[in-house]
Amino acid sequence: MQDIAAVDAHCHVIAEDREAYPRNPIGGVESKWSQARPVGAADLIEAMDKAGIARAVVVQASTAYGHDNSYVADSVAAHPDRFSGVFSVDMLAPDAPEQLAYWHSRGLQGARLFTTGSTMPGQASWLADERSYPAWAWAEEHKLPLCVQMQPEGIPPLRDLLERFPDATVVLDHCARPDLSEGSPYDAARELFDLSRYEGVVLKVTERNLVASTKAPADPESFLGRLVLEFGAERLMWGSNFPAAEDDLPTLTETSRRITDILSEDVRHQFFQGTADRLYPGAAA
Repeated sequence: MQDIAAVDAHCHVIAEDREAYPRNPIGGVESKWSQARPVGAADLIEAMDKAGIARAVVVQASTAYGHDNSYVADSVAAHPDRFSGVFSVDMLAPDAPEQLAYWHSRGLQGARLFTTGSTMPGQASWLADERSYPAWAWAEEHKLPLCVQMQPEGIPPLRDLLERFPDATVVLDHCARPDLSEGSPYDAARELFDLSRYEGVVLKVTERNLVASTKAPADPESFLGRLVLEFGAERLMWGSNFPAAEDDLPTLTETSRRITDILSEDVRHQFFQGTADRLYPGAAA
């Protein structure tokens, strides 16, 4: 199944040139992974070729560049056949809708809301702040997917937003980082499963989630199997989290293929390609 993982929906790029692309991380502290494992656009393409990945969605490295999306935009412009891009903005800024429009005009196909992470622990309280409503309205009107890096504590305010903006498309990075430590029936993830009633919610399943499914990857009692049952394969997509994840891209890809090997061919195709193609079609589509 070497060609099944055609689209990696969650990669990052870090420029070697710090003068052209200065670091300005959200929270003021650069992530350890971006310092230890910086991977530029050319390096990412080389890794993709080794892993058998045709296209990648490059997500803004917020813990390196904050809301300056220049390197992501330049990388997508230089390699439109290999990359799609997701940018970051300050959703509370008065000009947030204009910023969404600007970066979208640069060829980027989604925005990222960074409300938690390795350098910003805990769940930020601004997610459903009414000052963000104009930006949410712009994204909803222009069908721009909003990718949210969040924790389970962010689900209640997210529900409020989904009620207010029912046509918005929301992609949850790492499935909103649910606690899977107690195993099936995953009661701690019940609020996540409940989000399936909102048609615009899509889950991005990364190595953080798949490793927790290795005991029974195709069983409905496993986390991955439960996601397929609750959301359907058309609302799930795979992302490697490279290079934030410590393994190299071929290893991350092969591990994900192995874990999902028992799933049906149609489900795997949707998971590894179809959903990402729909949301982030890229220049080749």
